[in-house]
Amino acid sequence: MYFTRTLFRATQKVTTGLHGFPVHPNPRPALLDLYKQTLSELETKIPQHAVYRQATEAITKHRMNIVEKTEDVNEIEKTVGAGQIEELISAAETELRLIPYLAEAKPWEPLEEPAPEGQWAYFKNQTSTS
Repeated sequence: MYFTRTLFRATQKVTTGLHGFPVHPNPRPALLDLYKQTLSELETKIPQHAVYRQATEAITKHRMNIVEKTEDVNEIEKTVGAGQIEELISAAETELRLIPYLAEAKPWEPLEEPAPEGQWAYFKNQTSTS
């Protein structure tokens, strides 16, 4: 029993090497839970036509599919390609905290006042007369 415990600890990550990101003791289930919560919050608080919901659902479902299919944390990190699993957990937590703010702000609704003419034309090519 003692021998296998030592081998198990040898395979565990000691540090992330990133300040402020301690090693998570059980990252895969935590990440799956965060992804499920995010999808649930999106369904209940953000309308289906909102671009934010569509984009966030697509990313979350894609990553959740990878985490569900893959047991090995190193393989999850490689496949997702967005850093260590602790960074993925942090990003998922941040996304989950963002949803209530967006639900309150409702950025998918039309503007209260119409935008002035040329409001969004910052980068039009201008012909110079030099």
